[in-house]
Amino acid sequence: MLVLILKLLLALLALTVLVYAALYFLAPAKIADTAMSLERMRAKLERSEMDITADGRNWHLVYLEGGSADAPPLLLLHGIGADKDNWTKVAASGLTRHYRVYAVDLPGFGESDKPADARYRIADQVARVAEIAKKLGLSRFHLAGNSMGGWISAAYAVAHPEQVLSLWLLNPAGVMSAEPSEMMKLMAAGMPLPLFARSEQDFGRLLQFVMQKPPFIPAPVRTVLAGRQIANFRLNEMIFEEIREKSGALDDSLAALTPPLATPTLIVWGDRDRVLHPSGAAILNRLLPKAKTVMLPGIGHLPMLETPGRVTADYLAFRATLP
Repeated sequence: MLVLILKLLLALLALTVLVYAALYFLAPAKIADTAMSLERMRAKLERSEMDITADGRNWHLVYLEGGSADAPPLLLLHGIGADKDNWTKVAASGLTRHYRVYAVDLPGFGESDKPADARYRIADQVARVAEIAKKLGLSRFHLAGNSMGGWISAAYAVAHPEQVLSLWLLNPAGVMSAEPSEMMKLMAAGMPLPLFARSEQDFGRLLQFVMQKPPFIPAPVRTVLAGRQIANFRLNEMIFEEIREKSGALDDSLAALTPPLATPTLIVWGDRDRVLHPSGAAILNRLLPKAKTVMLPGIGHLPMLETPGRVTADYLAFRATLP
């Protein structure tokens, strides 16, 4: 009888392994969806959808939300080529315990609408974020962004200072007077832009370029993420060029303000950022009289993914200093 039970257990184990192997090789998207769902559950975030109207166009957008409904609202904006799930690790590290968190797939990215004939300048995205905030019922809120999302966040505070209670800028783009970064030098030399991927091999190089400490990504999830990058390659490149050529400079717009923007701001930058030179932090710190800067040693362009615990702790400490 014992031998029979052991045989049955071994057969069940073998079947489980076979099923997993089949999913691993034949249905990586299902494994990726499951992994992302578990990460969102751990962060106490739920997927939601909304429709907004901006620049004469109807947009269908997808976002994550979580945390107590009566907690202070915090709106999170991702960078170019990224999406809302860039924020799940910091949400899990403590954000949803303290705030009502919203992480949005900006128009043109993630699961949100991404028409190729729309405009994606920083000013266009600022106008759409205003509609997003209105749809979410946010009249005064805390705003955060990484890279392109950081530029949009700061530009939003310039346009709507009465709405933004504080800014959290993580390696923000748009500081054109900063020293040339490694990416800028590559572009000046006529090399391909290392921010987007045409192939799975490109995707591996992309991860190594934007992060000094990339988190572990299971192979099926990596395959799915690479596929999304490849599918959106041309649109991402087009958006990048449009922003670069038609959005001006964040430091110029801040320098032109009289009086200066007085929004309390936490500037976070990885000192090993190869995409945007860390000298941008000091420039922003001079232009924002209520800014505090945290420079992260050994960290690249995506600190919220590379060191989420440290990033969250620094943000909670910053928020504790606000009235």
